[in-house]
Amino acid sequence: MSSSSNDSLIADTLRSASSLMGLQVFSRIFTFILNQAMFRLAPPRAYGTAAIQFELLLSTILFLSREGVRNALLRRSKPTSPAQQNLAILPILLGAPLALISAGLYAHFAGAEVRGQAYFTISIGVYAVAALLELISEPMHNLAMAGLQTGVRVRAEGFGITSKTVVTFIVLVYDARRVGGGDGALALLAFAGGQLAYGAGVLLTYIAAYGTRPLWPQRLASLKTPYFDPETLRLSLTMTSQSVLKHFLTEGDKLILSWFSPLQDQGGYAVAVNYGSLVARMVFQPIEEAARGFFSKILSSTSKKDSSDYAALQQAATALVSLLSLQAAFSVVLLVFGTAYVPIFLNILLPRQYLVTSAPQVLAAWVWYIPVLAFNGGLEAFLSSVATPNDLNAQSRWMAAFSVVYIFAAISFFRLHLGDAALVYANILNLSVRIVYTASFTTSFFARRGARNLLHWRSVIPGTPFLAIATASAVGIRVSSVVFKIETAGKMTLPVLFHVGVGGAMGLATIGVWWLTAGRHLALPRVKS
Repeated sequence: MSSSSNDSLIADTLRSASSLMGLQVFSRIFTFILNQAMFRLAPPRAYGTAAIQFELLLSTILFLSREGVRNALLRRSKPTSPAQQNLAILPILLGAPLALISAGLYAHFAGAEVRGQAYFTISIGVYAVAALLELISEPMHNLAMAGLQTGVRVRAEGFGITSKTVVTFIVLVYDARRVGGGDGALALLAFAGGQLAYGAGVLLTYIAAYGTRPLWPQRLASLKTPYFDPETLRLSLTMTSQSVLKHFLTEGDKLILSWFSPLQDQGGYAVAVNYGSLVARMVFQPIEEAARGFFSKILSSTSKKDSSDYAALQQAATALVSLLSLQAAFSVVLLVFGTAYVPIFLNILLPRQYLVTSAPQVLAAWVWYIPVLAFNGGLEAFLSSVATPNDLNAQSRWMAAFSVVYIFAAISFFRLHLGDAALVYANILNLSVRIVYTASFTTSFFARRGARNLLHWRSVIPGTPFLAIATASAVGIRVSSVVFKIETAGKMTLPVLFHVGVGGAMGLATIGVWWLTAGRHLALPRVKS
């Protein structure tokens, strides 16, 4: 890969990440405002059903149908043959029967409390149709990913998220104001309609950009030509089988909650996770998606027997270490300031009916979970970009062991009376083990290519000046809370505002020290030809 093409790829990747981050920031701020109103309109039982159980159903259909194909096609610089292009239609073929089977099984085995809610069966059907609409847009999504056409993705996802939030909000407001309303009878339909609006919005935006041609199979050179490219299909199936374990590990908290936690607490857990994952969705997810595309493209031609791509390996190592270094600094800031100030703002963040659920405890635990989530996401983005089928099979076996760790930890923490927060702490332990595995894989990947010296893991650890100012800030915040007699979940009195001001000033100082000592030096080097 030449110097100019590498620099172009870096520029495209950075634009992709910044555009996606801009979309996430704008859409999340907009949806955050409407969600504040929606949480107050939707009963915890209905929100728990939609955000935990219906979302689990939706993510299962989407993840198992498309994840393997997405990653496999991303590993190809661009699908060139009709057989490769036809593979983009596979998620639709897989998703249709999977949606029907999954929805039917869930409707049959759901608990009596869940089934007893108004419009339960209709809402399940709407969620299944919404999943199919998303899958129909997959060929266009893969086109946008392959060409790094960020603008199309930004418009599609932005319009979809906006449509989802507005439709859900409108139906909830109508339900609250209609004669005899106010009991949340239409709440499940509101969330189902919003999800349908999201799928339709994404699909219509992609069709406006690409037309309907990508939805149709490509002509083959001859009748003997395989309909799907065999090599890419095998990689897709391997990644799909590997994704099964990954999916149930990722959604393990929802599975356990669906069976063991009351609907009221499921709603509280969902609200807390919604807030807790806000930073992850706004910042980490776009960066990880862009990083996955970057690593897939820049390392697509490297091999353990060929060291001619040393420059590409150098860029990849620098990018990965820079990403993890940024996440490490952010984690320190979050732990210092988040643990101190999140409990104070609970009365503002959470509607009154959710304060009596598990939401406060779960939200406090999420402050510790976000840093681990960030590190794991960055490392797994690298692994999924460069792993061979054998690597993925090995990861699948290890992830089976990780699932045992997670289940054992969750049950143990529940027995220690940690409540629904036990799931968050179990996930922290689970992801910590996965971080060790992916870091070991990454080290081995570079070592096999004679480039072990490019991975400077020590650079990930924040510098002494930054850690010193962060420690001083933690002490200062503690002293301030004692001086102003701050209580958790208190009202916004004048002493509380002074305390918040102290934290804000220390936060700016901490970020400033990080920028001057490390942040401004986090730049990807130019590659010499």
